[in-house]
Amino acid sequence: MKISEVSEQSGLSVDTLRYYEKIGLLPPVNRTESGIRDFDELDVRRVGFIKCMRAAGLPIEVLIEYYALVQQGDDTIDARKAILVEQRSQLLARMAEMQETLDLLNHKIDVYENMVLTKEQELSD
Repeated sequence: MKISEVSEQSGLSVDTLRYYEKIGLLPPVNRTESGIRDFDELDVRRVGFIKCMRAAGLPIEVLIEYYALVQQGDDTIDARKAILVEQRSQLLARMAEMQETLDLLNHKIDVYENMVLTKEQELSD
């Protein structure tokens, strides 16, 4: 699959995909005889995983560390799991903070809606 197709499918820019390859987050992608990147299914799945993890707030450095461990083989399974468990904890903490913010926003909106209703009732009396 060409880089433009992976870009379209993933929603990541071509430049981002090239950057991820340059910094080692993606392994070197196979190329055609004419030098065009040719992403295979594993590359595409890895792009999807990276996109998901980045959207969840994982730093690029953590993902690079994770994939370096993947490359080292099964002896690193515990270390990889530890990274994912730690990142899950951090994500849950961020989600709790976001829920608090959402609750506050909902409360403030309710206050304003009640103010409008009160004003409308005063006008109709």
